[in-house]
Amino acid sequence: MTRFGYTLMTEQAGPKDLVRYAVSAEEVGFDFEVCSDHYFPWLSAQGHAPYAWSVLGAVAHATERVELMTYVTCPTIRYHPAIVAQKAATLQILADGRFTLGLGSGENLNEHVVGARWPTVVRRHEMLREAIQIIRELHTGELVDWKGEHFEVDSARIWDLPDVPVPIAAAVSGGRSIDQFAPLADHLIAVEPNKDLVDKWHDARRATGLPGDVRVIGQIPICWDPDRDAAIERAHDQFRWFAGGWAVNSDLPTTAGFDGATQFVRPEDTAESIPCGPDLDAIVESVRTYWEAGFTDIALVQVGGDSQDEFFSKAAAPLLDKLRSAAH
Repeated sequence: MTRFGYTLMTEQAGPKDLVRYAVSAEEVGFDFEVCSDHYFPWLSAQGHAPYAWSVLGAVAHATERVELMTYVTCPTIRYHPAIVAQKAATLQILADGRFTLGLGSGENLNEHVVGARWPTVVRRHEMLREAIQIIRELHTGELVDWKGEHFEVDSARIWDLPDVPVPIAAAVSGGRSIDQFAPLADHLIAVEPNKDLVDKWHDARRATGLPGDVRVIGQIPICWDPDRDAAIERAHDQFRWFAGGWAVNSDLPTTAGFDGATQFVRPEDTAESIPCGPDLDAIVESVRTYWEAGFTDIALVQVGGDSQDEFFSKAAAPLLDKLRSAAH
């Protein structure tokens, strides 16, 4: 059965509001919650970027049922993989086994802040592969010494290990990243409803003797509002960066860069890629492409920090009913 999640979008809300939204999402019936891990918002209009791991620690205590996940953390530049291993283990304890560590190769927007050179995509994937290996080693609880091509670990050990091991989900975008991460990760993260990508992931895992049918986790922005014009205006103001595609979005270093790159994106262009307005059936049809492509878990992003309370009170429950009925 397809599961539907809610996105704690750190780029568009402050930490206390995010915790409050997490509780509301659980109460209204979402199955899981994913949290972005950014140092910058995509656009200045979004206006926020609290530390995701502090937010998730608070959410773990404020909720009881929903599964939690980073979507996604880059464990290679802004964070050393040994630190990611420690905080993932701690969060799994706080969440009583409800946490999944979602990992990706990152965006220049968030990683440039530590003054490191932004690598090519091939090098970023190599770094992510090594980081996952280090995290796996540390999650055994053994003392780890590591000297690899990109990272060193000197006599490190995770002292507080959860009873439930931390599953790892890896974000992939094509055949090369599938070959690298399918044997290492437990689950797949992808940002487009690409059935060929999903099938190749399953095939790659089976070829190595691993279980083929694992979670496939996607995400889709929506902009529900009683007023369609208001929804389109808000989506354009805060989410027009979404039209750039990952090849662009991963390389731009600043919000000013995203603003410049999207200056010619029109409101009607945004409305073509993001379902906007009060029509729940239109949202369902947009989400449908994901479960038809083989996604097991689909997280919704409700665009606009100030729109969340009205979304929960008026739209979330009936939308979930429609989604589950259509996906059944």
